Amino acid sequence: MSRSSAVFISRLRGLPVLDAAGDQVGKVRDVVIQLRTQGRAPRVRGLVVELFARRKIFVPMPRVHAIDVNQVMIAGTVDTRVFSRREAETLVVDDLFDRTFTRDGSPVNIFDVAMRSVRTHDWEISQVAVTPAGGHNRFTSLRKKALSTIIVDWDEVPALVMMGRQSTERTVAEMQDMKPADVARELHDMSPRRRAEVAKALDDDQLADAIEELPEDEQVSLILILDPERAADILEEMDPDDAADLVQDLPDNLAERLLARMRPEDAEDVRNLLVYDDFTAGAMMTPEPVILGPDATVADALAKVRSEDITPALASMVFVCRPPLDTPSGRYLGVVHVQRLLREPPSTMVSLLLDTDLQPLATDTPVGAISRYFATYNLVVAPVVNSGRELVGAVTVDDLLDHLLPADWRGDQMDGQLAGVRRG
Repeated sequence: MSRSSAVFISRLRGLPVLDAAGDQVGKVRDVVIQLRTQGRAPRVRGLVVELFARRKIFVPMPRVHAIDVNQVMIAGTVDTRVFSRREAETLVVDDLFDRTFTRDGSPVNIFDVAMRSVRTHDWEISQVAVTPAGGHNRFTSLRKKALSTIIVDWDEVPALVMMGRQSTERTVAEMQDMKPADVARELHDMSPRRRAEVAKALDDDQLADAIEELPEDEQVSLILILDPERAADILEEMDPDDAADLVQDLPDNLAERLLARMRPEDAEDVRNLLVYDDFTAGAMMTPEPVILGPDATVADALAKVRSEDITPALASMVFVCRPPLDTPSGRYLGVVHVQRLLREPPSTMVSLLLDTDLQPLATDTPVGAISRYFATYNLVVAPVVNSGRELVGAVTVDDLLDHLLPADWRGDQMDGQLAGVRRG
């Protein structure tokens, strides 16, 4: 299906949902959307899928691999928890179908809603099919409805019709295009009750990014108001080093409960970081740097650092190791700076471009020595190895700054002391 083609949700409803093996897991029952501001079309968050046991679950759009007239294909692991709609979400079938609004002075009903793909795994509402109010309903014959149906752009439908719970939904919509630090600032300025309402309505990834920008005491208070399943989901979305810092501030029994609910690989990353002493390279590193084997090419390396999931600091350097290529890796061989990659032919092996003069940090290197290391070599990221010279992570300059600045620096930022810097 082309990205520009529209999919009407009445035709999507009832389609079988197949997993990567081709086995049917259920049927599509509804589509979850979320309003956005600044004239942007509502975002499609995912599908409500009914399993054979009539249990309804949520499948996020990044899991939707393909949609055609006969079926929906999904990839990855299916979360079988019962679907529960959040405050800022609207269900297209349940909430929008048959709703009435005024168009050109006459009342009309929403008969159908179309969505379209704007980029891979990213869908938005594009059109709305309407019929004159009063003369037709959902049981009117298809022929009669077809004769009177008009297709309009989504923005011809009033915003109040498109949203369910107005106050929180509008707030969340306004936050959609904000940077994490700005979302954190908005949360910081809210009353505890309002902050809880908005936090519960935010997407997991957006809330996780915002929590990383909040003062430590507010991070803890937000995690405490979430149910354990949601709190574990948030920790999974956070950078492992930030999640480890937060877990360390939680009561021991709660911390263990949340770690037990996390995906095993995410929980393992956090547990591995918790064993290191505070203010050391091991405690502040991320265990997910860009790692390549010695036979990888420049083209392979550039494809890795081009990923939008890689931060600019981590993308500035690739680490070359013997297999395995997950941390803790095989023997660490050296680094290649991204500027060097940009100057070399795509087919060149990265093992020929190693900067072997840059000595890695040890896990117990203290923060003072790390800061001198960064200043000496003008780096924004540095490798960290264990006693067996296996790569276990990387420290970025923002990790370092978090540990050099005063403990309450995030609170000062929230209170506006850096407002002049932000405006500049």
